[in-house]
Amino acid sequence: MNNYIILHGSFGSKDGNWFPWLKEQLEDKNLKVDVPQMPVGVGNQNFDNWSDELNKLDINENTIIIAHSIAPVFVCKYLINNKIKVKKLILVCGFNNYLGIDPDFDAVNKPMFLDNLEDIKNYCDDIICFYSDNDPYVKYDIEKSFADTISNEQYIIKNGGHINAESGYTKFEEILKYI
Repeated sequence: MNNYIILHGSFGSKDGNWFPWLKEQLEDKNLKVDVPQMPVGVGNQNFDNWSDELNKLDINENTIIIAHSIAPVFVCKYLINNKIKVKKLILVCGFNNYLGIDPDFDAVNKPMFLDNLEDIKNYCDDIICFYSDNDPYVKYDIEKSFADTISNEQYIIKNGGHINAESGYTKFEEILKYI
């Protein structure tokens, strides 16, 4: 049976954006869903601390991971480093090796980056990327490059911003078609 993991981004919350809505949609179908609260803030958010949280979860070839913002590259690095295969990755507004958002975001994002992003294809055959054409935090070209490097399918959300609550996304209906 499939299990689902939903991961928030930098300075985020498991209770933010469209995550509680998606959790409810999946649980209404009697599916197992984990939405961990990852450590956030400068000094707390880093690859090792986030890995500690994922180590507590059951991740295997029946797992579908949905990740937002910095979480897509984090989960790629985690799966590659731990040699764990999963069923599907649904990555929203993902990016890698991109600095310049602001000093605090750069400090917490940088430990998540990796040089061998394309290696994720050895651990997942079904990778879907969503991103928008007007993300205020991560440039379109950066998100497109991330998606071009690893995804089987990619979808551009017109005027979707960072596909978060600030952009009006407390629900994310489009994602349900691909879960």
